[in-house]
Amino acid sequence: MELSRLVACSQAVKATRSRKKKIASLAELLRAARGEEIDIAVTFLSGTMRQGRIGLGYAAVMKVRVEPASISTLTLREVDGTFADIKACAGSGSGKRRAELLGGLLGRATDDEQKLIRGLVVGELRQGALEGILIEAVAAAADVESAGVRRAVMLHGALDGVARAVLEEGAAALSRFTLEVGRPIQPMLAQTCDAAEEAVAQLGEAVLDFKIDGARVQVHKDGDEVAVYSRNLRPVTPAVPELVSMVRALPVATVVLDGEVIALKPDGLPHPFQTTMRRFGRKLDVAKLQAELPLTSYFFDCIYAEGELMIDQPARDRFARMGNILPAEQVIRRCITDDPEAAEAFYDEALASGHEGLMAKSLDAAYAAGSRGAEWLKIKPAHTLDLVVLAAEWGSGRRQGWLSNLHLGARNASDGGFTMLGKTFKGLTDQLLTWQTEALLTRELGREGHVVHVKPELVVEIAFSDVQTSPHYPGGLALRFARVKRYRPDKTAAQADTLATVKRIHEKGHRK
Repeated sequence: MELSRLVACSQAVKATRSRKKKIASLAELLRAARGEEIDIAVTFLSGTMRQGRIGLGYAAVMKVRVEPASISTLTLREVDGTFADIKACAGSGSGKRRAELLGGLLGRATDDEQKLIRGLVVGELRQGALEGILIEAVAAAADVESAGVRRAVMLHGALDGVARAVLEEGAAALSRFTLEVGRPIQPMLAQTCDAAEEAVAQLGEAVLDFKIDGARVQVHKDGDEVAVYSRNLRPVTPAVPELVSMVRALPVATVVLDGEVIALKPDGLPHPFQTTMRRFGRKLDVAKLQAELPLTSYFFDCIYAEGELMIDQPARDRFARMGNILPAEQVIRRCITDDPEAAEAFYDEALASGHEGLMAKSLDAAYAAGSRGAEWLKIKPAHTLDLVVLAAEWGSGRRQGWLSNLHLGARNASDGGFTMLGKTFKGLTDQLLTWQTEALLTRELGREGHVVHVKPELVVEIAFSDVQTSPHYPGGLALRFARVKRYRPDKTAAQADTLATVKRIHEKGHRK
């Protein structure tokens, strides 16, 4: 299949807001793909590559400048093959060789094809083809029910293998996708809720878990073999030897558990999230880190045990099975209640213990892997700050033509200037994007590539989970999970929150 055909499909998906039209365009392309082309097309349309990271960062990619070709000649297999060749480069001169291979590929690509290739390599290809839409497109192309494809993807952990099987073999192929111990499945996710009493009102009798700010892990045990995977399904087994030893000793031959690991202080209070994540860095002295920063594990769900797939069983049965397998100290602190006052008291206990809040879970819910359903609710206090917009970036995909990603700054009380704390494009409606673009352009100071710098006048209320240290910003701090709540036309930049306020929030979090 020609790359130009996939590019045309990508552009058609970008150009429409209609879910139905997106699915139709994607399904038409997938019907025309053959064999390995299906795997390649699905990953490209997802904004990823089969090879993962290939050793070229944003700066290196942007340095490779070649004139685009006037005629398209590239195929999907040729692009995928070049990505594989780039990743295989190693040793002295490998950086130069990677750039040469990328330059050769871009030299054969038209302007639109170059944009897609660059976007894939740097991980910034946003085209509106989210996995949910792609799953429905695969189902439409294969003329099967989307629920069957969704379940197969959940158990397989990726769409590409499932797409090829169902497109080549039909619905019968879906039955062979089941959980394999040693292959991670997508984790179940949660929606947000403002209060514990609201959660029990919504769910009825529910299990409430402490919500800890650690690293989520999925653990697979098969005999003496133990594998640990991160939230994004990356293998991290070597980084957590204490967890491996604990799971290896469990009184079951096979089990798959969902949980978190966290670094605790000597007094039992949690370290900040970033401290825990030191255990998962790129270059690790595992023994030294284990001695300095031991991890404690807590589990909250059992996905598979002794040959039995448990995701379709109600949560109460999964939790009971987990309780029979794990020692009590390895199970997350939890209570079961339908009493709003008891729920709020347990929420207060979680916060007093230094944790983020609570998770509320329906006792009747199945384990909906990969889904952010209403059966799991997360309850935690949200911070807000009034910050100043320093710049904004032109959007892509369905936000093309709008200034989207905001650069946010806190006020320096000493000199009246502003210190950048991060960026966000979350929480912006189409109406707000339209107003924001016009308002920012009237305050434009200058441009730097896709970034428009503006007069620091507009104040925006930002919600965020916490403040973390960051070497990327001048103040050494950055907001975590920042989201726009609203603009504050009632406030001037001189009334924005100060960097000192941000530092106090950060220090409070570090004292947890």
